[in-house]
Amino acid sequence: MEIAIALGSNLGDRLRNLRSAVDALLPHLVAGSRIEQSPVYQTDPVDCPPEAAPFYNAVIIVDFAGSAVEMLNIVQKIERQGGRPGVSDRAINAPRPIDLDLLYAGDLMLDMEQLILPHPRLHLRRFVLVPLVHLRPDRILPGSSMPLKAVLDSLQSDEPPLDWVTDDW
Repeated sequence: MEIAIALGSNLGDRLRNLRSAVDALLPHLVAGSRIEQSPVYQTDPVDCPPEAAPFYNAVIIVDFAGSAVEMLNIVQKIERQGGRPGVSDRAINAPRPIDLDLLYAGDLMLDMEQLILPHPRLHLRRFVLVPLVHLRPDRILPGSSMPLKAVLDSLQSDEPPLDWVTDDW
């Protein structure tokens, strides 16, 4: 199943944090599959404390043989190993070395306590849409009628434009 994952980091060596998260995912993917990676962008923090540093954000697309909930468990373990704050700090969007969010899993629609797919705020966040559109501009998510590129083009957001960092990471 094709799964899109948003990655973010605003503490420490942000680029290395993104790379380390991808490396930690590799053993869990379909053998011989390739990870597609968007460019990395620097973005202003959204819904974070005023002193929060800028984020590095990217999206990857992976091939996974398990369920979306299994992938959620894997990315949450990677977050913990990478120094992500505990659940109590997530409510205030505390600065973090790594943040991983499942954006979609194939054509699956889920509305569970621990996981909603497609991601419920994906269509509202430039810092997610820009890298995702780089990889899948024509993808139409379950429950939508618009390709992702059209969703991005129609986005009404106060977020400033993203600053490109690198394609090679």
